[in-house]
Amino acid sequence: MSILFITSTRIGDAIISTGILAWLHEQYPEDGITIACGGPASKVFGEVPNLEALHIIKKQPNHGHWWKLWRAMAPRKWRVVVDLRRSAMPWLLLAGKRYSVPKDRTGRHRVELNASMFGLPSLDPKIWTAPEHRETAEKLLAGAKNPIALAVGANWAGKTWPADRFAELADRIRQMKAFLPGAKIVLVGGPDEREAGATLLEKQDGGRVIDAFGLDILSTYELLRKCRLMVANDSAMMHLAAASGIPTIGLFGPTKDQHYRPWGENGFVVRTPDSAETLMDRLHSDNAAVSTLMDGIEVDHVLAKIGELEARGLYKAEADGSAPR
Repeated sequence: MSILFITSTRIGDAIISTGILAWLHEQYPEDGITIACGGPASKVFGEVPNLEALHIIKKQPNHGHWWKLWRAMAPRKWRVVVDLRRSAMPWLLLAGKRYSVPKDRTGRHRVELNASMFGLPSLDPKIWTAPEHRETAEKLLAGAKNPIALAVGANWAGKTWPADRFAELADRIRQMKAFLPGAKIVLVGGPDEREAGATLLEKQDGGRVIDAFGLDILSTYELLRKCRLMVANDSAMMHLAAASGIPTIGLFGPTKDQHYRPWGENGFVVRTPDSAETLMDRLHSDNAAVSTLMDGIEVDHVLAKIGELEARGLYKAEADGSAPR
């Protein structure tokens, strides 16, 4: 039999949901898996074990995308249907077991909320890749010592820390003893985020910045695994770095870090002094305020967090200056 997994359109939410796939594969190792998701999110799932099909959900008027999904999935009986979009689909299909993510009433992290469908406390995200993704990452980082990843973009301007502060942060990170000598700054994100990283790209200074904008998701994951630290806006790249296990600092303002902080023991948060609710209230009263929602985070705040992690020994350099594995 087979499993139907219905998940998000957004890449970040899709990454968060991968722990469910790992658990399902462990419970039913012989079953094929069909994944229904948005086009951007599909890039996360290309190497999922026993993947039978990827069904791309394209929003249509009058809920036509759900009827299209139902017509494609109705002819067979499923062992398990899991739905993270709270649609009626699990109850419209023949299935042995049905799960739908509950509404959040407790303020839990989305990893915990997803796992609660199965009576579990959490299910850590897991990304599957292939040798070609690892090879791509190795080529990009060939000879690089102490690579530090930065994700300067996000899917909404209100979540984006000013680019000039990222540039200052990069300069000051290079001066820290923990990242000497020759720290490389690795810029990751979609091709449309390259403009946000222009300030950093202009300061390459002999190739000290590696431009990984537009790299596919799975190769980016392998790239991040080789980095010593990630500093990111609340974004898909932040969740990808956290899934890789490297120390990840997420920058938060108008979004709730209790729901979307970088998951795992190496995930950390620096947020604005104002709460997400306060910032959104400001935005509702003045739409032009969107460009200032992350201004409350200073470069020194981020450096203090990096210093805190250094004091805890989370990224002690190896003798050759390469990233610890």
